Amino acid sequence: MNINHLSALRSKHADLEQKLEHEENRPFPDTNVILSLKKQKLHLKDVLMQGSALTG
Repeated sequence: MNINHLSALRSKHADLEQKLEHEENRPFPDTNVILSLKKQKLHLKDVLMQGSALTG
């Protein structure tokens, strides 16, 4: 996995974090949206960890 790909994944992870924070701070947060965002973040984190291990 190259550095550009890892950078793009980190950016997407940060974007998901912002969306998650926004949803959690709404007056009536949608728990399904929160759960989905958390799953996406966790998946990206796993991919990032695997990619970091491969690139050294």
